Amino acid sequence: MMGLEVMGLGFRYEKSPKWSIRNLDFKAYEGTITAITGGNGSGKTTLLRCISGLVPELYKGEMEGGVRLFNRDLKDMTRAEIVTVLGMVLQNPENQLFLSTVQDELVFGPENLCIPREEIGRRLKRTMELVGISHLVHENPSRLSGGEQQLVAIASVLMMEPRILLLDEIMSWVDRGGRERIRRLLLDLKDSGHTIVMVDHMEENILLADQIIEIRK
Repeated sequence: MMGLEVMGLGFRYEKSPKWSIRNLDFKAYEGTITAITGGNGSGKTTLLRCISGLVPELYKGEMEGGVRLFNRDLKDMTRAEIVTVLGMVLQNPENQLFLSTVQDELVFGPENLCIPREEIGRRLKRTMELVGISHLVHENPSRLSGGEQQLVAIASVLMMEPRILLLDEIMSWVDRGGRERIRRLLLDLKDSGHTIVMVDHMEENILLADQIIEIRK
């Protein structure tokens, strides 16, 4: 099943004379990894912001074309609906982690959606085992390594049980060992049916992809 469709997508930030992206078209299916590549300033992060609904909701500007998530127009979905379908992991995990323990980070999202406590506990156990961070449950994220922090950030997004994952150069702050752990996790998530779209420039990461989309200015 098609998880994501980008149709003639373009976006120009408010007060900018230039379009950051324009005329982008691609599809991404369940159980696949799509790599987004391109030079600095080519609009890769803007593309993820458009797919996630952050523009023009948070980042103002002019948008053309559209995005569909599992055959639903993004513009017709509420923010609460979007976050249960799609999750985004940022380049620097420190920008995504702000609580005092790993457990608090992981349960924060589901608690804010008023998901029952029993269901949150089930998700917590399963997600920590999947990501391999059960031993970190009571640790302070600020004291973890970059690779461990990124795994916690990924886990916090997975707690929302999204079917689509957007990853914005998530391995650029991670050492070699951490990158290998994350690559194995991404393949596991692909095998479980997730639709993964990742902005990246590292060859060993791009080789994981089923399709590569290069954005050129």
